[in-house]
Amino acid sequence: MKPLFCLLALSVPGFSQAIPTASFDAPKLDASIVTYKGKAATRLMDRAPTTALDNTGNGGIALLKAAPFHNGSIEVNVAGQPATGSPEAARGFVGIAFRVQNGAAKYELIYLRPTNGRADDMLRRNHSVQYEAEPDWPWSRLRSETPGVYESYVDLETGAWAKYRIVVKGVRAELYVNGATQPCLIVKDLKLGDIAGPVALWVGPGTEAWFADLKVNREQ
Repeated sequence: MKPLFCLLALSVPGFSQAIPTASFDAPKLDASIVTYKGKAATRLMDRAPTTALDNTGNGGIALLKAAPFHNGSIEVNVAGQPATGSPEAARGFVGIAFRVQNGAAKYELIYLRPTNGRADDMLRRNHSVQYEAEPDWPWSRLRSETPGVYESYVDLETGAWAKYRIVVKGVRAELYVNGATQPCLIVKDLKLGDIAGPVALWVGPGTEAWFADLKVNREQ
């Protein structure tokens, strides 16, 4: 029997593909609908810009008011860049949190570091894509305990639109960027286990980010 899929496409009236601000809760972020690089988009940014980047940082999530997500795929166009006044270590962190638990107390996360994509430093390039599971498995712990396993390289440009698609099945997740047929990141042991939970837009510390054309495909 073929699997059934339920498609959720969030958009505002007309042909805009921005994500309506009424469709999510983002208590730590400023949210607005704008036109960015020719595309209607949802702009998210810290309400209190960070002055230093550490394991706690600032940033936040925009938790979608939609049915829980278990297995399937999440597609979205994203762009991110360091916000004005952000510290030198800011990378324009932008991504998607999924299977969010207890109002954002825990969640799985795969995100991009756009300024790393074309850095003149191969080590930085290899940190262009990152998986983590908040709060117990931040990037710093994963990088320390299992270097190179939960992050990888993909070609990115700072502030440019990137097509982001994750496919989730059980405790496995794969990330595809810009229409690639092969994943640039494979996670075989999602740290929260085989559970369901809402999807959220995610913005890291010191970041100005844009999201558009969100599609959540739920496998039944």
